[in-house]
Amino acid sequence: MWMAVGALVLALAVMLGAFGAHGLKETVSAARMAVYQTAVQYHFYHGLGLLLLGLVMQTLPALPGLRWVARLLLVGIMLFSGSLYMLVFLDLPWLGMVTPIGGLLFIVAWLLFAQRLLKQAFAKT
Repeated sequence: MWMAVGALVLALAVMLGAFGAHGLKETVSAARMAVYQTAVQYHFYHGLGLLLLGLVMQTLPALPGLRWVARLLLVGIMLFSGSLYMLVFLDLPWLGMVTPIGGLLFIVAWLLFAQRLLKQAFAKT
């Protein structure tokens, strides 16, 4: 399931990236365009992460906690990239306070993923 979610998240990232490159570029300032590009970039990175997690879940189905990693990444995308997208479109400065929460979820997700993989590796030795 998480591979499909990752693929859908990546498809959305491509659509939003294309919209930014072709439709948004002429209507927002360079500073806002940079914010938008950051949103798309992190959206892509973590969409690929979801795809990777889906593959790992299929390869190591008994490895616990990976669903939590995927959920954290998905919510992180919504909060980090979503808040930046909305900041560009709606110009609501308070949305900038939401972005770091998404970033924190990314960090926690990747650390949890590393911990689970290391635990699995050391259990085999």
